[in-house]
Amino acid sequence: MEDNRKEQIEALEVLLEFNERLVKNMNIIVKELSGKRLDDTDKFLKSIVDAINWEIQVVNGTLEVINDGEERLDKKAFNKAVSALAEAIKAKDDAAMAAEFQNVIPVFEKLGEIAAKVVK
Repeated sequence: MEDNRKEQIEALEVLLEFNERLVKNMNIIVKELSGKRLDDTDKFLKSIVDAINWEIQVVNGTLEVINDGEERLDKKAFNKAVSALAEAIKAKDDAAMAAEFQNVIPVFEKLGEIAAKVVK
């Protein structure tokens, strides 16, 4: 049991490093989807989606340690924000994607803050 908790903490430590870059890239993709598309915007978007999916997997695997003793992450609200983004991406609507990224950025910023607290 203690090994599992240690692995979860290690996963959150990796997420912390990853999360900062992800949030930065999400802010960049908002600009690109708001009318400043570049040749590689679609490729950049895919890499961001892959990173989001990876962080979701980490959250799913570490939720018990994240919320140990208190609810730090509201899984329902987290899933709702991510699902809305997924729908906009599926629709391939740049304006909707930009809006949903703006909604999801604070969710991932908060995830980074929570991970930082948990690994201390």
